[in-house]
Amino acid sequence: MPHQQSYRIHPYARDLETRVTGHTSEGGIYCANSIFYPTGGGQPGDSGRLVWDGGALEIATAVKGEPNAPGAVVLVPAEPAPLPPVGTRVQQELDWERRHRHMRVHTALHLLSVAIPYPVTGGQIGVERGRLDFDMAEKPDNIEALDALLNGWIEQDLPVRESWITDAQLAAQPELVKTMSVAPPVGQGWVRLIAIGAESAQIDLQPCGGTHVASLREIGGVKIGKIEKKGRQNRRVYLQLR
Repeated sequence: MPHQQSYRIHPYARDLETRVTGHTSEGGIYCANSIFYPTGGGQPGDSGRLVWDGGALEIATAVKGEPNAPGAVVLVPAEPAPLPPVGTRVQQELDWERRHRHMRVHTALHLLSVAIPYPVTGGQIGVERGRLDFDMAEKPDNIEALDALLNGWIEQDLPVRESWITDAQLAAQPELVKTMSVAPPVGQGWVRLIAIGAESAQIDLQPCGGTHVASLREIGGVKIGKIEKKGRQNRRVYLQLR
């Protein structure tokens, strides 16, 4: 499997001690490791603080760095300020409440992609709600039934787990890919799969690089929001946390 940053291996970590490995020309910071999720796949980058001996910075977001850079994640300060020098030991402190809400919404959107079995053409994750765009001509007939289905799965408290397959295995199973607009993170030889449920109780399996809760009840209640027509064959469905 490829080298993994801590935000993916330990999605519940709230702080991390690491060291600065580089700066970008725009004032961003590379670290040897990161608990900050970088913007991608419809999920916003994490925010928080960076603290070191004699200094601190508010971090507004995180983005993906260059593949050959000394770290895969760039921390973006909220405002221009002196940066910790390369080699400095720093403490990364996550805005955990915001991250956890992203995890809840993201996992709920996986459920939505099962409840509405049409190809996904786009998506976005927020702290209060998220949305998926579907390649479907008409909106669902029974919204109340969809709400009941989603919340019924959540009440079952099914586990959310990851596994890995090779790029070649994914190419041989194209049905695993639900998103038409966002390609799975391939190219490193391995692809991360997220499963909801296990064995006969498994209800979803798809490639995903984001962060998720460990079990469905952690999502809390959800409710279908507005549904917008975004084209002849496209419907945007909002899902909000209760």
